[in-house]
Amino acid sequence: MKDKINYTGAFEELQQIVAEIEAGEISVDVLSTKVKRAAELIKICKAKIRSTEEDVNAILKELESENDNES
Repeated sequence: MKDKINYTGAFEELQQIVAEIEAGEISVDVLSTKVKRAAELIKICKAKIRSTEEDVNAILKELESENDNES
């Protein structure tokens, strides 16, 4: 079972991987694994951002609807 990771954890891990790659600290043997993990982390971050955006839009729409009904 995969552990659930939150946006902050995913973003921090992604930053660490990028820093390791930029610093040349990752061997060619490990590079593929790190790039695959980075891709997974990017997907997690994008999904969380998309979900949050949908939630915010739903709340704004609800507030807009309430304001229309009060008029």
